[in-house]
Amino acid sequence: MKLKRVATATVMAVVVLAVAIGFPSRTQAQTTNQLAGTYRLISYQRTVVATGETTDMFGKAPQGYIIYGRDSRMMILYVADKRPTPKDLATMTDQERVDLFKTMQAYTGTYEFDGKKVTHHVDISWNQMWTGTDLVRNVRVEGKRVILTTMPAPSPLDGKVNVAVLTWEKVD
Repeated sequence: MKLKRVATATVMAVVVLAVAIGFPSRTQAQTTNQLAGTYRLISYQRTVVATGETTDMFGKAPQGYIIYGRDSRMMILYVADKRPTPKDLATMTDQERVDLFKTMQAYTGTYEFDGKKVTHHVDISWNQMWTGTDLVRNVRVEGKRVILTTMPAPSPLDGKVNVAVLTWEKVD
């Protein structure tokens, strides 16, 4: 009788532990699925924290996509609205290559989403500076739109502390 109670208590403890350990991973998967999809870039704005000055980065009509997979992988590519078009790839000048590079951003990796913040764990990036880093973004969802806001940080362009706001619209 005593052995039966010990066995029952042990089984119950294992079940409770399994349920307790299992819930966080299911919750993370459910939250990740809320963000999953393909989104088209609507706007990309930078605001200087000290002055409130806002600039349309990459012009008024940048183009791009961000894809959040249900498998927790993500990929992003966006470009400026006005980009140079080389006449011939074989005879492209170094300056044309620089101009193209300066008018794009791209990276891929995995992501975690907790309902308020998304963290992009970057595997590969167009500039190599972000490879191996974590990029944290605040997330706001408004209907089909997802607004990602960077944390305040000095800009590599001019050193001014700024935040970037990227507005995306779901396409699938």
